[in-house]
Amino acid sequence: MTRLVQIKKSSFRRVALVEEPNLRLLDCCSSIYELAQIAIASGMNLSELVERRTGHQILEYDSVYSGRSEWRLLPAIDHPEEPARCLISGTGLTHLGSARDRQSMHTDITDDMTDSMKMFRLGVEGGRPPRGTIGVPPEWFYKGTGGYVAGPR
Repeated sequence: MTRLVQIKKSSFRRVALVEEPNLRLLDCCSSIYELAQIAIASGMNLSELVERRTGHQILEYDSVYSGRSEWRLLPAIDHPEEPARCLISGTGLTHLGSARDRQSMHTDITDDMTDSMKMFRLGVEGGRPPRGTIGVPPEWFYKGTGGYVAGPR
């Protein structure tokens, strides 16, 4: 499995391949976003592109992680030039346990199911529709733009 991190020293960004206990910097790559764009444009597999761009410069991962290095970890993915292009969102009810937990928080409701449970059930029943029919999209939430995303420490 290929594991990547984004790091920064002053205003200089790089992507590094995690090779425990080290980080190996990739050549000519300042963000995972940029790396993905190059892979898409070239039709190349991301892992193959990482292999081709792996450089010789190595950093000690623990030093970067603990803050003892001049390099700092960045968020795992971002839009390096315009944080507003990175949206913070996700899906809410992804399994029955989560739906039941939410349902149990509303014990005073007279209806059999909360809106959350109804949405979950609709997703279970219509989330994978047969070919040519319309399904039910999952519940999702929006929290903001990438301007709110922060790296470790």
